Formats: sequence, C-alpha cells, structure tokens
Amino acid sequence: MHIAQRTSVFSESVIREMTRLAMLHGAMNLAQGYPDFPAPDFIKQAAIDAINADINQYAITWGSPRLRQAIAAKTKRSYGLDLDPDREITVTCGATEAMMAAMLAVVEPGDEVIVFEPFYENYVPDAAMSGAKLVFVTLHAPGFGFDPDELRRAFSSKTRAIIVNTPNNPAGKVFTRAELEQIAALCQEFDALCITDEIYEHILYDNHVHVPMATLPGMYDRTITISGLSKTFSVTGWRLGYILAPAELTNAVRKVHDFLTVGAPAPLQEAGAVAIEQGDSYYPELRAMYERKRGLLLSALRESGFSCHSPQGAYYIMAGFEGLAFKGDDVAFARHLTEKVGVAPVPGSSFYRGAEGSRFVRFTFSKSEETLAEAARRLAAGW
Repeated sequence: MHIAQRTSVFSESVIREMTRLAMLHGAMNLAQGYPDFPAPDFIKQAAIDAINADINQYAITWGSPRLRQAIAAKTKRSYGLDLDPDREITVTCGATEAMMAAMLAVVEPGDEVIVFEPFYENYVPDAAMSGAKLVFVTLHAPGFGFDPDELRRAFSSKTRAIIVNTPNNPAGKVFTRAELEQIAALCQEFDALCITDEIYEHILYDNHVHVPMATLPGMYDRTITISGLSKTFSVTGWRLGYILAPAELTNAVRKVHDFLTVGAPAPLQEAGAVAIEQGDSYYPELRAMYERKRGLLLSALRESGFSCHSPQGAYYIMAGFEGLAFKGDDVAFARHLTEKVGVAPVPGSSFYRGAEGSRFVRFTFSKSEETLAEAARRLAAGW
C-alpha cells in the first residue's frame, strides 16, 4: 500500500499522546493546553442564544459579518490597525487551520521557512504538507532570547517566510519590540513574509506587552497574523481562529480555507462575536486568573527540584529536570511522571529538532486550582 511521503517526516501529536497516557494512568493532565474549568458564562449564553435562534446553517465561508466586524473593531481598539472586515479578515476552524491555510497559500515546495525553536509541534507537519524546508533558529534558555547573528544567517534568497509565535508556546516568551524590529528589518531586506501566531495575545504577565508584528513600520503588507478565541475564552473545542492579512494575501488564504474546511461553526461564530465585543472588561480578569495559576505551578515545580524560567506569557512552563535523581531522557521522564507520579507533562524534545529539548519537559497551568494543587501534592510525594 502506498503512503504519501509527506507523512513520513512527522508523527502523531506527542501532546495528544500524553493526554491519552494521562487518562490511562489517572494522572493529572498538565500536558495538553486546554482548561479543565468552565468557560465564561457570557460566551456560553451567547452560544445558547445563537442555537435557539436557529443559526445552524453555513455561515459565509470566510466568517460571519458580525464576527469579522467584532475582530476589526477589537484590532483597532487594541493595536490601532484599521482593517477592512470584508477584505482583510478570515475566520477559520481554529488557529491550527489558520496556520495550515496560510502556509498552503503562500509557500511553494522548496521554499525555506524560518522557525524559532522551541516551536509548537504543528509547525513541522504544516511545513511538510506545504512542501517547505524549515530553517531553525534557537531561542536560548533560560531567557529564550535569540542571537541576532544566528537569525541573520538563517535568512537567504530562498526564504519565503518566518514564523513568529508570541507569546510563545512552549517557552512562554513574549518578543520585545526591539526583537520584532530586528526580525522585521530582515523580512524587508530579504523580501520575506512574516506569519505570526498570536493566539495567546491576551495572556501576559509582569507588565509585558504584546506587540503585533503587523503594527511595525513596513510590515503590514508582508504579515499574516493568526489568532483566535480558543485560549482567551477557554473554548478550545469550539475551533474558532482567524487570519488578518492585506487583501492580496487574504484572497489566497480564503481560497485554501474554503476547500480545507468550508467554514467554522455558525452558531459559535455568533457567540465569538459577543465575546470579543465584551472582551475588554474580561481580559484583566483573565490575566489575573492565570497569574495565580502560574504562581501555583512554578512554586510546586521549584520545590520539587525542577529548574524553571518564569513565563512572560501564555500558560506553559518549560521545566529542566537535570537536578533530579532520574536516569533517562525527557521521553522516559515524562512517561515516568505520568505512570508513577501521576502528573503528565510533554517531553521537551517534541518542541526541538535536536537534542536541546531532552533536558526539558513542558507543563501547562491552564487547569483549575484544584487540579494544580493535586499535581503539586503528587510531585511533592517524590519520584
């Protein structure tokens, strides 16, 4: 039986594999980044209202008018970008589909795409399916900054795009304006696009500020911005993402999106519009909630002997386990934690191309305080 060669360069999601292992062993699932607590009441009620109003058929392929208008208004309020909701905004089935649609729309087979590591695991299969060759630039622990010279060396005449994920999964890094300006200058020098994954844009700590790449001088016309509602409103199963891009790029993205998924769920789009319209008063509450959770998990990990850099954004912690009395790599350690300790992380190597990740595991704190407290108790009980 013939299997397409493009599938040989990636495997099943390690994150979802760890979720299944956690379920099998009754472990606290700190592997997969989905909340185990309720979504806000106002977004749930909006979904109920939309279903009761019989909004059950296909929405416009690139998104319901109300949702696109809400995204445009929010982007203007938050970042000063003035977008045309009819020509520059596309609603997708989650940020995952958004990234795939963007890659298929702008990358030709053989083009080079620069990716920072550690990276979100989906970027590798996205590149394989679009025919891109990935070029990696390391974000160096513990602070996860990049070497400007290393970044410059990654660019070439073959570079079609660079992927920038800020706030970053899994490192929790928030790229500074100065860092983004360095990336922007190289994009313009080498005539490259920037595809930004900004799904955690509202989850920030310690006065860090999210700066969208598209707001920098000379970058709007060469930036595809991806975000969504899944993480902000604790509705990862609703699959609501979106793409912001100039009209020419949007036209290409919409062609791909149409034949990938047709469109996102119609009633949930209406609920998403309500959530974004009411979001400004909710975002501070969101940040405060996750700041508490971050503190709980950081304390538990450090007290258990892990070395941890405090994340600046998103809701993950890359934890080093070199100081623990364990013989084996990150995969063996993650399985040991899941099966014997009852706490499931993700092996760090799933976020790296080489050996750098083998000294880390990733934990998420997108869980209830009860879950985090029980995970802390189990970690404290020892290995």
